[in-house]
Amino acid sequence: MLVLSRNRDEKIYIGDNVVVTIVDIRGDKVRLAIEAPEDVPVHREEVFRAIEQEKRLKAEREAEDERKWRGCAESKGENRANE
Repeated sequence: MLVLSRNRDEKIYIGDNVVVTIVDIRGDKVRLAIEAPEDVPVHREEVFRAIEQEKRLKAEREAEDERKWRGCAESKGENRANE
């Protein structure tokens, strides 16, 4: 992890196309301006974690639906074999 000290109005460049500017410092709060291309997602930590959790839940639901569908299809195949 890189730790930097910056003053108000100073910038940090990340790669060729992300710029972080220190906009304001008040007590223990720092305001940042982040310039990034539209295809580069930028989120606060709590938003990022919520998005990741929703992705995991969606993947789990899809996997469960797939298991149910396969189980249903397999049981139909067994029923036809027994006829």
